[in-house]
Amino acid sequence: MGPASQMVRPPAVAGLFYPADERELAHKLAQMLGAAASEAPERAVPKAIIAPHAGYLYSGPVAASVYALLAPARGRIRRVVLLGPTHRVAVRGLALPGAGAFASPLGTVEIDRGAVESLRGLPQVVVSAQAHALEHSLEVHVPFLQTVLGESTLVPLAVGHADAREVAEVLDALWGGPETLIVVSSDLSHYLPYDDAQAVDRATARAILDLSTEISHEQACGATPVTGLAYAARKRGLKPELIDLRNSGDTAGDRNRVVGYGAFAFYEQPAGSTPRQAAEEARNAH
Repeated sequence: MGPASQMVRPPAVAGLFYPADERELAHKLAQMLGAAASEAPERAVPKAIIAPHAGYLYSGPVAASVYALLAPARGRIRRVVLLGPTHRVAVRGLALPGAGAFASPLGTVEIDRGAVESLRGLPQVVVSAQAHALEHSLEVHVPFLQTVLGESTLVPLAVGHADAREVAEVLDALWGGPETLIVVSSDLSHYLPYDDAQAVDRATARAILDLSTEISHEQACGATPVTGLAYAARKRGLKPELIDLRNSGDTAGDRNRVVGYGAFAFYEQPAGSTPRQAAEEARNAH
């Protein structure tokens, strides 16, 4: 590992998307996660989740609804594979930051060196500090992960121009066991009137639950990692569940131009359950 592995990627949107003050941030996270935990029925711990990445004022409660499910796995989940779309810098493939850690106001999270090494043979995995420098889609999840999981390592992948199958190949390489969590960062529709957004997002949620690989970037800004997860979920027989579906008109008031947010959990099936059986159960569940 070279000098880049010792670098720390500093927070870029602290004070904008979430509080920059450690105590204020910790209080906000405890508030959102506590509210989510009090409202949710007891569920198993998911293997993978999809959660939104807007400012906490807007999407934080929706993200908290699925992050709250991870609390029982604190100490068990030791590695998080975090994928989100690039918003500012175009990149071909899936980009690692070339750093050794990600920082937030709550401290630093070490990047999993072994995981990074295991990806060296995949041509779609590149290194781009620029793609990560100002990118919020990954950063906003880090404080949630620090709060819910405690000590864990991170594999942060900024997904640019890539095929969903290329994403699925990376997920397959990093799948691991109960110690590994997969987090896909994505918002849903953008800047539609409230009622239109609700209709579009309901259709997108149905597509995600059907493990569709045809979701567009108009439906979800993280469509590439979302559909990459769908390929992997189909292969491994994961059962998806919708945890929360709201938009910024629900959380922050203005209903003229809203952004949609969805939270989804993907569960591994009991031993002996085939992918076909799992797919049938997923379809029957909704």
